[in-house]
Amino acid sequence: MKSTSDVKRALEAKGLDPSGLSRIGVRPPLGEYLLQLWQRRHFIWYDAHHRASTQNSRMRLGNIWLILRPLVDASFYFIIFGLVLDAGRGMDNFPAFLLIGILLFRSTSTSIAGGASVLRSNKAMIKAFTFPRASIPIAAVLQATMTAVFTMGVMCFAIIAIPPHAFPQLTWILLIPIFVIQTVLNLGLLFITARIGFHVPDMANVLGVVSRFLMYGSGVMFPITRFVDNPAAIAVLEMNPLYQIIDMMRTVLLDGQVPDLRAWTIAILWAIGILVVGFVYFWRAEESYGRELG
Repeated sequence: MKSTSDVKRALEAKGLDPSGLSRIGVRPPLGEYLLQLWQRRHFIWYDAHHRASTQNSRMRLGNIWLILRPLVDASFYFIIFGLVLDAGRGMDNFPAFLLIGILLFRSTSTSIAGGASVLRSNKAMIKAFTFPRASIPIAAVLQATMTAVFTMGVMCFAIIAIPPHAFPQLTWILLIPIFVIQTVLNLGLLFITARIGFHVPDMANVLGVVSRFLMYGSGVMFPITRFVDNPAAIAVLEMNPLYQIIDMMRTVLLDGQVPDLRAWTIAILWAIGILVVGFVYFWRAEESYGRELG
């Protein structure tokens, strides 16, 4: 006679819940899936907050790295592009221009690269519990957002402190909606790369190359118009939502101006569009995430 544990394992292997014999590991309808995510919002928040507060706990300097790492990155690129290549010639405030570009790009590139391994790195939780797997990418972006709040604070302090200085203006309040737009974009991208990286782990290397292309096509370290003078090519590059987000942030922080309606429209439509497409794309593979790790 089979033991209770043997029966339980047999039922689970067939996708049945032993307590009620209802199917588990099956993709629910989209509306029900969204409801399940909402019901687990407290878990998602706690998981993200815990990871954000402990991510540097094993390092001697701890969360001080939240401040040091972006400054070290920006300093490195300033030496290469500002001093060696003189990419900022003719610009009023190249250090701030570069700092804003590097820190904002770093936020999105982390989502692209991190998505490739976010599900497999949570393999134990996926195998142990039944829950909407989209909780994991959402928690990952929420964690990154909590970290980015410190990064934005460092960025603002640095552009004030570093000559030729950019002093706070009324337009700086627009940093908040621009930051939200980028967060929405990052979440959509992470949904896409999470599914791709789960099924094809080797894509992590490809996504790294994609991230580099995106960096040079987003005006991160130099004005694109300095090296591209073809109107058609410039028009294509300006459709890049990350380029618009970085340019908008520079406009409000350095120029003290409100970005034009076209920039807002491109950034918002891309961010919402990628989020919707990414979420549906991720949801459609919901059944496979637990099964393929078994």
